[in-house]
Amino acid sequence: MKSFLAVLVVTLAAPAAAVAQGPTLIARETPLRAARTTASALPRFNMVGVHWRGSGSVAYRIRANGGSWSAWRMADADDVQNGWHLGNLDWVGTADAIRFRTQGRVTRLRGYYVWSPPERQLARRLLIAGAPPIIPRLSWGANESIRRAPPAYADAVHFAIVHHTAGSNNYTAAESAAIVRGIQIYHVEGNGWDDIGYNLLVDKYGQVFEGRYGGVDRPVIGAHAEGFNTGSVGVSVIGDYNSVRLPAAAKAALERVLAWRLDVAHVDPLSSFQWLSGGNPRFPKNVPVFLRAIAGHRDTGYTDCPGNALYAQLPQIAKDVAGLGGPKIYTPAVAPKGEGQIRFTARLSAARPWTVTVVNSVGVQVAQGTGTGTAVDWTWDGSLAPPDRYSWTISVPNARSATGALGAGTALAVQKTAASPAAVAPGDTTVVSYTLTAAASVTINLVSPAGAVVSTLLTAQKPRGSQTFAFTPQPGLPNGVYAIAISATAGSTTATAVAQVTVDDILSGLVTTGPSMSFTLTRLPITLTFEVRRGARVVAAPALPPLVVGPQNVTWDGRLADGSRAPDGTYTLALTIADDAVTFTRTAPVTLDTTAPKITVLSFRDLRFRLSEPARLTLVVGTKRYTRVLTKATTTQFWLKTKPSAYSLTATDAAGNTATVRYRR
Repeated sequence: MKSFLAVLVVTLAAPAAAVAQGPTLIARETPLRAARTTASALPRFNMVGVHWRGSGSVAYRIRANGGSWSAWRMADADDVQNGWHLGNLDWVGTADAIRFRTQGRVTRLRGYYVWSPPERQLARRLLIAGAPPIIPRLSWGANESIRRAPPAYADAVHFAIVHHTAGSNNYTAAESAAIVRGIQIYHVEGNGWDDIGYNLLVDKYGQVFEGRYGGVDRPVIGAHAEGFNTGSVGVSVIGDYNSVRLPAAAKAALERVLAWRLDVAHVDPLSSFQWLSGGNPRFPKNVPVFLRAIAGHRDTGYTDCPGNALYAQLPQIAKDVAGLGGPKIYTPAVAPKGEGQIRFTARLSAARPWTVTVVNSVGVQVAQGTGTGTAVDWTWDGSLAPPDRYSWTISVPNARSATGALGAGTALAVQKTAASPAAVAPGDTTVVSYTLTAAASVTINLVSPAGAVVSTLLTAQKPRGSQTFAFTPQPGLPNGVYAIAISATAGSTTATAVAQVTVDDILSGLVTTGPSMSFTLTRLPITLTFEVRRGARVVAAPALPPLVVGPQNVTWDGRLADGSRAPDGTYTLALTIADDAVTFTRTAPVTLDTTAPKITVLSFRDLRFRLSEPARLTLVVGTKRYTRVLTKATTTQFWLKTKPSAYSLTATDAAGNTATVRYRR
């Protein structure tokens, strides 16, 4: 691979106003075609972030304020956004120059230089029961004027993701707040995020900082782990913990803040579960991923974060977290159990007496159940309860109580109606979903475009909660937009809702295979549009073959509208069909992967390697072949009785991309 060296020289002059104004950020594009480039219009900096495009890697070194050059440091690539690798912001201390070195294919390189002057911190701390003192945004000097949007909230916090910020560990306690301020301006003005990505930050001295705005005890959605932000709390330790273990003060503060935050959410720190990815380069959308309640960033994507040393400590940290504080209430849940029956359940960290209390909207107790042990399990008969808004509490002596609103007795409604797919041909099936806020007798009718009831599809008693049923239009049903009319009745109350379904026999037998869509056209003339989308943006409109009645196939060649090769990632194929009756669109995801797996040789002699993605490994030693299938990015080792003097190792990913390393003693 070719390497390229670019030098960026930064002047020492820093205006005095910069200190008073707080952190400043300057972005500079580094030309990659010249052997050397020089710029002198930048003020000094003490934090560096790197963005680059391409499959290669970037390293940098800095010159300390007119002094010597540092060692080379690899820029991380924790996140990929619109084809750009977004590196972490590294604390480098006061510097006046930087050099970059690229390896492999790097087509664009952009540096972000932050000057974040240390300032005297305010003494104010958030004092929350069970939590370490937390330095609020006001005290560390958050710039509230640059926040791009109000905070967004998940339903709850279900797990924690631990990070490290990377960069130098050589910072003072007074400089920690400056680092946090620098991270905020970089995340907002460099990465384009709404606010600082982390929910909480911990420094090596045991100080804990409030991160993203919205409330440290609320399920604020951060921007710290793509595809796993919703439902998690992101806690980042300031510094690089790849080869250095956490200092005692940092470990104690991290454990205390995790113990408090997971206790607020009633999450067992030793639990594990499967979580559906929201979509990222490693885990496509809706792929189930096995996680621990205290996970590392690398568990959710392609990254070394939170560093090898810290990641190795996470199992013990989880055990320590579980042992902190008094008894805990885990996974409280409320579920219907028969008509009007409400079941309350929870787990306790130790056997204790427990109480479940139900009160009405004015706070009057209407029911109570008690018991002793490690399992809470009590059912309330609310069938005779008058319509009202109820709330419940599960309480245990010396434990944080679990509370919530109760659906029983609330107004009947039919919510979240949808049909997927929303357009079908006769003989195809669509699944209609809806949610009942209370148990009810349900009738579902098919209503024609003219408003007449065509048929009754379902009559049944349904419990409160999410419901689905399948609808298959029968051959002969005229084309048009039909209504799936849902009527729910409980006592004297009736609620209705409608989901729309388009029935059209223009297209049938749609099958998506990679970047191709195959289908059958039943008649002409029609209008057909084939688009490739990235999010909401159309990035390509491939040419269509002549339309004919019968089998048809459309294919995307993987190129964008300007003819360039599309970067790896997930796209949406969208086929829009229109005739004189209706217009509808059928979509399917497609993932491009043209990047070969990266094999990092940890030891040629001991046959230890690290793979960047799931792959099939083939080790060839003389005439012998050894095959191994890795289901995730991981480190692996081949154990042979005799150390070979020569061999080759080939990694092949699911898309057929290959990489090979060879060794000869």
